[in-house]
Amino acid sequence: MKNYLRVDSTEDDTLIRNLIYSAERLCLDVLRADSTKVLYDSKYGRAAVMYAVNYMYEHRTEADYRALTLSLRAMLFGSRKEAF
Repeated sequence: MKNYLRVDSTEDDTLIRNLIYSAERLCLDVLRADSTKVLYDSKYGRAAVMYAVNYMYEHRTEADYRALTLSLRAMLFGSRKEAF
């Protein structure tokens, strides 16, 4: 993930770990799933997590989480569990 974010130093390691966890939880909520296995088995699951981490890392101070959630919903729509 650090290569994807283009981070060389170790000073942001804790932040990046926390962002990965938050991105996974957000993607799981969008998918309506309970397991990260379901997330990473979906077609765009890994890409969605990477996108979310990158967005949260780059927009730490002014993130628009509504827009992020809409983007993730569009990415993961095909794998999303139906719920009524």
